[in-house]
Amino acid sequence: MTFKTDRQTDRQTDRQTDRQTDRQTDRQTDRQTDRQTDRQTDRQTDRQTDRQTDRQTDRQTDRQTDRQTDRQTDRQTDRQTDRQTDSLFRLIQNK
Repeated sequence: MTFKTDRQTDRQTDRQTDRQTDRQTDRQTDRQTDRQTDRQTDRQTDRQTDRQTDRQTDRQTDRQTDRQTDRQTDRQTDRQTDRQTDSLFRLIQNK
């Protein structure tokens, strides 16, 4: 009987040890997978956020540059027009 009981005990112990090992391995694997997934998600989120921010910044910069260019062009055109008008007016007055 002792031999049989010893075998049963050994089997039970082996099963218990196997279960514990499996659980521990699963936990470890899950942690590593979670960390890796978190890192990957963080990287993707960072890239996406950076792209979005870059686009917005580029658009804003383009708008600002366009406005400044338009203002400067308008001023130059206005000055030119004023000079020509003044010149014509003087010409007419001197006749």
